[in-house]
Amino acid sequence: MANVAVIGAQWGDEGKGKIVDWLASRADLVVRFQGGHNAGHTLVVGDKVYKLSLLPSGLVRGTLSAIGNGVVFDPWHFRDEVAKLQAQGIEITPEKLQVAETAPLILPFHRDLDALREDASGAGKIGTTRRGIGPAYEDKVGRRAIRVCDLAHLDDLDAQLDRVCAHHDALRAGFGQPPIDRAKLLDDLREIADAVLPYAAPVWLTLKDAKERGRRILFEGAQGVLLDVDHGTYPFVTSSNTVSGSAASGSGLGPGSVGFVLGIVKAYTTRVGSGPFPSEQDNEIGEQLGTKGREFGVVTGRKRRCGWFDAVLVRQSVAVSGITGIALTKLDILDGMESLRICTGYKVGDKHYDYLPPAPQDQARAEAIYEEFEGWSGSTAGARSWAQLPAQAIKYIRRIEELVGCPVALVSTSPEREDTILVRDPFAD
Repeated sequence: MANVAVIGAQWGDEGKGKIVDWLASRADLVVRFQGGHNAGHTLVVGDKVYKLSLLPSGLVRGTLSAIGNGVVFDPWHFRDEVAKLQAQGIEITPEKLQVAETAPLILPFHRDLDALREDASGAGKIGTTRRGIGPAYEDKVGRRAIRVCDLAHLDDLDAQLDRVCAHHDALRAGFGQPPIDRAKLLDDLREIADAVLPYAAPVWLTLKDAKERGRRILFEGAQGVLLDVDHGTYPFVTSSNTVSGSAASGSGLGPGSVGFVLGIVKAYTTRVGSGPFPSEQDNEIGEQLGTKGREFGVVTGRKRRCGWFDAVLVRQSVAVSGITGIALTKLDILDGMESLRICTGYKVGDKHYDYLPPAPQDQARAEAIYEEFEGWSGSTAGARSWAQLPAQAIKYIRRIEELVGCPVALVSTSPEREDTILVRDPFAD
């Protein structure tokens, strides 16, 4: 049986939560490998709705879950999200959940810096969630991060705090802010340590043991490939690598163990925040997609920008992330539309592209080239087999496969767990 890595193949918000939840029932371990609590996953189970942003989706299934070293970890949010899920009846114990000892912490001054920068950026705003994700990753690569394991050694952090304060106090002064209050920071860390340390574990060792025992591992990504710091629409990206290669580095298990890469793709395209979006429909069609698809961010509540399916961008995601199969979500949102469009290329001035050019100036000027596609009048909502789909909807799926160069492995037809058409079992490869 193969392991499976689940990643978003667009700009995030593709419906990864439901797919991970669906696959988690067949996995032995689910591990988050990048990002932070800036990416929300919604799971609908009967009449209950679970909204996760930091915790792995496997917890709702009762599957052993882990937060890997590639995640930036906000301990206060962790405490609150655990309490929220427990209040909804989900059992969360150190036997069910592990947090990598080497995961870097998101601290209050990271959130401060995130907001200060964004407010001062004017037209250059990135559209961050202001949760400190980027500054925490900066401290990680700057070798000044305070990590989960440090919560057990708070009386011996002077050298690390010297490095942190030397960097951040200068930045804060530039924004007219006072230096970090070291005493308060240590008090805050002592207060939160007991909520985190029981879950701290060598996640890499747990994964090694699971691999040796032949257990099925599900790697859960956050956000989407088009937000990858290297391969996304830079600078309007996140601060981590969201491609499947991070499943290895962000969890501590070698790349040969990642297995089947499942790319989650909406049947149309959405984006939150700033940045290029060639197939965006800032009109009645966009409003229709947004209203019917309930396109609001789980974490921020921000309204998502909506547009036609962009086959060019998904094809790029397939290539740079080695996607084996696609899980197509929200097909039912297109029900009843007389005609559809699929973006098949771009025009920038008098030049045509079959990929998105890297320069932000060219990306901003890119005009989508469309292929017209007949819609369908029947319903796909709740379908659990090909036979329940309108013929034209099947044609739409097949055309997407042709244009992105990757087969569809699953089709999701509603937020409900079981409303899924299984075409190819990722765990069987």
